[in-house]
Amino acid sequence: LLTVTVFLSTLTPKFYFALTVTSSFISGLIFVFEWWHFRKYGTSFIEQVSVSHLRPLIGGVESSPPAPVVFSANSGEHETNRQNMPECKVWRNPLNLFRGAEYSRYMWVTGKEPLTYYDMNLSAQDHQNFFTCDTDALRPSDTVMQKAWRERNPQARIKAAYQALELNNDCATAYVLLAEEEATTIVDAEKYFKQALKAGETIYRKSQNCLSQSPQHEAQLRRDTNVLVYVKRRLAMCARKLGRIREAVKMMRDLMKEFPLLSMLNIHENLLEALLELQAYADVQAVLAKYDDISLPKSAAICYTAALLKARAVSERFSPETASKRGLSTAEINAVEAIHRAVEFNPHVPKYLLEMKSLVLPPEHILKRGDSEAVAYAFFHLQHWKRIEGALNLLHCTWEGTFRMIPYPLEKGHLFYPYPSCTETADRELLPTFHEVSVYPQKELPFFIHFTAGLCSFSAMLALLTHQFPELMVVFAKAV
Repeated sequence: LLTVTVFLSTLTPKFYFALTVTSSFISGLIFVFEWWHFRKYGTSFIEQVSVSHLRPLIGGVESSPPAPVVFSANSGEHETNRQNMPECKVWRNPLNLFRGAEYSRYMWVTGKEPLTYYDMNLSAQDHQNFFTCDTDALRPSDTVMQKAWRERNPQARIKAAYQALELNNDCATAYVLLAEEEATTIVDAEKYFKQALKAGETIYRKSQNCLSQSPQHEAQLRRDTNVLVYVKRRLAMCARKLGRIREAVKMMRDLMKEFPLLSMLNIHENLLEALLELQAYADVQAVLAKYDDISLPKSAAICYTAALLKARAVSERFSPETASKRGLSTAEINAVEAIHRAVEFNPHVPKYLLEMKSLVLPPEHILKRGDSEAVAYAFFHLQHWKRIEGALNLLHCTWEGTFRMIPYPLEKGHLFYPYPSCTETADRELLPTFHEVSVYPQKELPFFIHFTAGLCSFSAMLALLTHQFPELMVVFAKAV
């Protein structure tokens, strides 16, 4: 103890100044790292390490892991059963772009990868589910394509598609792959899809006329149906992108009429967008009357399109000053309630529609009620909101009122089930790293960010005082 006392009495003001500066610098680095980790991952690094590694060592109970993100292509389940579904269910984006003609062109121009590995891996699973079956081994071209869908390298997939066409010039799935990944323009993609349609219709008719009722035949018929529906839908999307909108609408209506049981593919969302482009609002209302039903799963496209139609009736003459004086009319109340309903379903959309956040290319898969769905919706529908005079103004004036009705959205909703707690994690997997993921509800800053910020500030203040009043601070340090 005497040695320690003698040592402390010999310390100079320079030592205390260096000590406080070093302490301030280190705590500042920890604060910056904590802030970065929270912005990127939504959690405190120190808190995460403490819970994961330290709590089990001191006898605490390890927290249960979050529910895994589950992918499924089945969207025909009833709204009443949604509480039994996994919280974070990933769905195929009904309006997903073309790999070669759109995503790849974006990467060539910007140097940024628009799709995440997780998103592309889900697409690979989709392709294997849609375009392969147990009888592929009987046909050499389909065997090659079965391997192609599993291949990670795009050039290897394209090479395999050409190999399949050498074995069988009527291999529809090979044309599909070339249309999606090799074609660098929508025109080229449409040419490949037309060849795929010709081959797919021939194979589909053969499967239909086959008298065998074996499980293998049923699997092959299901695969051939999937190929035909996929090709017709993509051809309709090509027509929409090339400006032949009425043709696209007819193709979509015919497809929905020919295959009414495939509602889980959400072709009606493609139809809604095309009808909005035509400004055929009566037809849009007719589609909504069929699909905006309490027994069917909702989506941002359905909820926000319903709100847009209600807003269209009043937005041109709407003024917040006038409304505050005379009160809202019945039509205005209906429009505001529709906006509140849409915002409760997906609270991320308004910031994109109001251009408070920048858009990126939508992913190939989306999470309903999440930021990925908001990006996908706004990417295609922002122009429709802009076209209706006053619609965005009405949205701007009313959308934040939704949050007063649901002060605790993770615990209790108003018109929908409570907001899922794991959307942020799933959206970070689906959206590119250069996009700032929207988080709802906004999280409070973790304790350790406040703590490290306070420690850094306190150390910096001590360093400043030591520099300005060295003798006084030495006396204070020795007294302490």
